[in-house]
Amino acid sequence: MKVIEAKKITEIVKLLCIEANYELPQDIFESLKERIKEETSPLGREILKDIVANAEIAKTQRMPICQDTGIVVVFVEIGQEVHIVNGNLEEAINEGVRLGYEEGYLRKSVVKSPILRIITGDNTPAIIHYHICEGNRFSITVMPKGAGSENMSALKMLKPSDGVEGIKNFVIETVEKAGPNACPPSIVGIGIGGDFELAPYLAKKALLRKVGERNTDEVIAQLEEELLQEINTLGVGPQGLGGSTTALDVHIETYPTHIASLPVAVNLGCHVTRHATFVL
Repeated sequence: MKVIEAKKITEIVKLLCIEANYELPQDIFESLKERIKEETSPLGREILKDIVANAEIAKTQRMPICQDTGIVVVFVEIGQEVHIVNGNLEEAINEGVRLGYEEGYLRKSVVKSPILRIITGDNTPAIIHYHICEGNRFSITVMPKGAGSENMSALKMLKPSDGVEGIKNFVIETVEKAGPNACPPSIVGIGIGGDFELAPYLAKKALLRKVGERNTDEVIAQLEEELLQEINTLGVGPQGLGGSTTALDVHIETYPTHIASLPVAVNLGCHVTRHATFVL
């Protein structure tokens, strides 16, 4: 049995909120630098250079990479042999978000009511996903999700007969429609299968995978490659101003589904697809 103090989780979440907003994941940073060499548009190359410079400044001068510091999405993997003591897990996470956004001087963007639009003032509550696993593993990932890319995400309940071509058409249509609004170059997260609620979760979780890391299923991995190539021929380009770098990568996660369903969700991550993880 692993015993974890709730206050320890609060401290970890606080630090992850700051780290994720200040430091771009290394795989995304390196991919952006590589794309400068491959980008066909002169303006696109300059934009990519500016994006890289912005990330370097944020890291060295300890300031947010983007003014939209997002709503906090948290992925918790907790083993059955883990016991949280001296506090409630969910309250500990939200306290960490509260402290992180205060101490990190991060913009607080969460409103209490989607209708009345009154800000909560501390960027809570977070959106928390739990996964129960065996053993005493405890890991927590913080993903600050900006509204620009989130607002351009989409879900479609396809028919099984739509098949792979239907999936590809919907994904490409979604990315093209997003244009500059998702702040490309994007990470394109795709969830296929499950049901109406699970597909978007899979799409969001797909954003956590490293750039260049393919799905272990060969058929899905090939679909990722095909979609990446087709998306980068759309001409949307960096920040939507034209070019050959509309997406840095495409990641697909799947789950078994009903014989009569083919749910497909696309969750776009902007060029600062931020996330940070800590394992206890």
